[in-house]
Amino acid sequence: MFSTRVEDQIKRLEGVGSINVFGSEYAMRVWLDPYKLNKYQLTTADVTSAIESQNTQVSVGSLGAQPAVKGQQLNVTVTAQSQLTTVSDFESIILKVEKDGATVRLSDVARVEIGQESYGGDSRSNGRPSAGFAVNLATGANALDTAARVKDALTSVAGSLPEGVVIEYPYDTTPFVKLSIEKVVHTLIEAIVLVFVVLLVFLQNLRATFIPMIAVPVVLLGTFGVLALTGYSINTLTMFAMVLAIGLLVDDAIVVVENVERIMSEEGLSPVEATEKSMGEITGAIIGIALVLTAVFIPMAFFGGSTGIIYRQFSITIVSAMLLSAVVAIVLTPALCATLLKPVHAKKERGPAAWFNRNFGRTTDGYVGSIGHLLKRPVRVTILFLIVLGGCAWFFTRLPSSFLPQEDQGVLLTIVQLPTGATTERTNEVVKQVESYFREKEAANVESVFGVLGFSFGGSGQNNAMVFTKLKDFSERTAPEAHAAAIVQRAMGTFLSFRDAQVFPLLPPAIQGLGTSSGFSMYLVDSGRNGTAALTNASKELIQLASSNPNISSLRSNSRDAESQMKINLDKEKMGAMGVDLASVNLMLSTIFAGRDVNDFTLNGELKPVYVQGDAPYRMQPDDLKHWYARNTSGEMVPFSSFSTISWENAAPTLARFNGTSAISLDGAAGPGVASGDAMNEMERLTASLPGGYTVAWQGISYQERLSGSQAPMLYALSVLIVFLCLAALYESWSIPFSVILAVPVGVLGAVTAAHVFGQSNDVYFKVGLLTTIGLAAKNAILIVEFAKERQEHGLSLLDATLEAAKLRLRPIIMTSLAFILGVVPLAIASGAGSAAQNAIGIGVLGGMLSATLLGIFFVPSFFVIIRRLSKR
Repeated sequence: MFSTRVEDQIKRLEGVGSINVFGSEYAMRVWLDPYKLNKYQLTTADVTSAIESQNTQVSVGSLGAQPAVKGQQLNVTVTAQSQLTTVSDFESIILKVEKDGATVRLSDVARVEIGQESYGGDSRSNGRPSAGFAVNLATGANALDTAARVKDALTSVAGSLPEGVVIEYPYDTTPFVKLSIEKVVHTLIEAIVLVFVVLLVFLQNLRATFIPMIAVPVVLLGTFGVLALTGYSINTLTMFAMVLAIGLLVDDAIVVVENVERIMSEEGLSPVEATEKSMGEITGAIIGIALVLTAVFIPMAFFGGSTGIIYRQFSITIVSAMLLSAVVAIVLTPALCATLLKPVHAKKERGPAAWFNRNFGRTTDGYVGSIGHLLKRPVRVTILFLIVLGGCAWFFTRLPSSFLPQEDQGVLLTIVQLPTGATTERTNEVVKQVESYFREKEAANVESVFGVLGFSFGGSGQNNAMVFTKLKDFSERTAPEAHAAAIVQRAMGTFLSFRDAQVFPLLPPAIQGLGTSSGFSMYLVDSGRNGTAALTNASKELIQLASSNPNISSLRSNSRDAESQMKINLDKEKMGAMGVDLASVNLMLSTIFAGRDVNDFTLNGELKPVYVQGDAPYRMQPDDLKHWYARNTSGEMVPFSSFSTISWENAAPTLARFNGTSAISLDGAAGPGVASGDAMNEMERLTASLPGGYTVAWQGISYQERLSGSQAPMLYALSVLIVFLCLAALYESWSIPFSVILAVPVGVLGAVTAAHVFGQSNDVYFKVGLLTTIGLAAKNAILIVEFAKERQEHGLSLLDATLEAAKLRLRPIIMTSLAFILGVVPLAIASGAGSAAQNAIGIGVLGGMLSATLLGIFFVPSFFVIIRRLSKR
């Protein structure tokens, strides 16, 4: 039904690369009976030869073809026979005509039926037979669009399906992707609202508030245009970057508006005059901030591997938003200020605004007094900064590492693996237990269960199976114990009691395409050249060690163990004496045990194969070989037992090769509450404890995690270096940039502390957040340093210039920082679909920005004074 009504439609859809069918196509099956063959002195070769000759389409030409006789009036195609189509047609195939004229037909020696092309796999949904298939995306295809097309196509054929046949989607991560994007869009809206509130509180003027807010749609639309030009789509990664950018893209406009308002208030200038003066003061700072933030994120775009793909989308999105924000602040915002703002008239403030301004003024005075105190005590500031550096190092080295946070995507994967040689029947019994567990024990959380026999991510064969478990909607699973990770842990506790099978429930990969499941993948490499047997034993010992280690869960081997094989020993001398041909015997054995694809027949307008094979009762036991006969050159039937014997041997295990060295592939997962990086470290420790010099080589997503960790220091160093060089070029000084760069550890301290307190790990998203913190810490420092440098150039002393810069820049620093902090709060407190990734970014950035603001405003003026004094010596 699937192949005739569905498969071709799906394959033709845009975005579909290929289809993997769980189950089997139809085939004409001819099951041979050895006793009946012997009775009529026939062999398997006689049967296949008869089918080949009688099941064929023969076109012998045409009647009346040219050159024709004069007056020929008829021209038609002539056929001699056509392909067989039904079971009865095949049963009627003539194999032999006896001397008495009796006809031996295929039905006399075989059972004929329309069966399965392959009996190696099967599938069922919620215990009911099903035809399952998996759609693989074409290169560059969009998952959401392709999934929508597939569902539309299936919906169109649903009405023509027989009664009782329904279409289900047991493994579909696109709803999670859609919901994740919706959540991020909601977060984006919340961030915009919170930024608006902050601006209104500080500016206390709707006109002034709307000017920076106008930058939001302008910059976002421009950023979407850049993404379209560079070939990127709207996905969770680019949307995360958009949320981060919300607080950043209004920064420049806030600085412009705040400074214009200040000049109008203090000097009584008109909006146009105030705008002109303001831009003369702050254009350098805006350009510096744009350069710094761009410099921080540009190196990310040039990293390779899976990490580079993630970094690149953040980089392009944020850099585009920052550059567009700077352009808007320099071009559009001044025009809006000159047009929309009104001259400030002195009036007595009342209400909440007066209270806020009065208290903020007191805070500013207290802040300036504290700065004056610190500027006179550089040694204490230096000691405090060294403590900050120590705190950064202490917290950073204690952060657990991972590649990506695990998400609840609403689906689970369960790998079922029985010992080599186990039959489908045994595997089926285990799968039934797994299905029963999820449908009964987890009924409150599970929507459907789909089982596949004969296939898993660990391999294929009768001893392998997979179970796809679809969980109920996130709105129905709000409790912590209903989270996918909690369900996996409970299932693992149950499945460990299965004695005749290894059953591993897993979460799907955090990002589709990066691996097949959650956890880690590695090779156990025989670096000491100990041999195959020793390597196999070492892998088993490693699995045993891991089973009692709380940091590791579900460690399993992907190699096939050494298995017993039945070998048929043919005595060539006896065969020669009996007149039995070796080639014909080998062909018979292949037909009996493996089956032979003879040719095709037509079923429902499609070509299907015709298979000839020994019937099941005559190929189940080793001594079943005695039932079969070969025909010698004299036409006599000779039993196989007269020239063959049976022996048993162990086949070599299936091993991998890593850089030319024997290795065994292993998969596993971190234990409950353990980061993947810690689990990987533990695996390296356990491997090192094995005698024989075995080593670990990471593969797949685990290799990318290790690569990400090794690249991170270079990424941070490169970003800081480029920031320094940009500032050096901007200020034409090698010393002043140090007062900006030294602010970076202050922000980093908050990021790593927040991650440590809230149980976050050092993953890719945290690294993006840390880079954002570096840029923002430098941005706040630039606002103070730029003004202090300018005031000093206008004749003020170093201390007076620094104090005035600190006083004048406190308000815009607090405004921009608070706008950004509240903009990322929705990320930090997000819950539901995709929340783990949002938290990973939001918590680190939130902590980093808090420390960069609350501590940085005290350190930066001190750094500026210390550096300027040192540079003059």
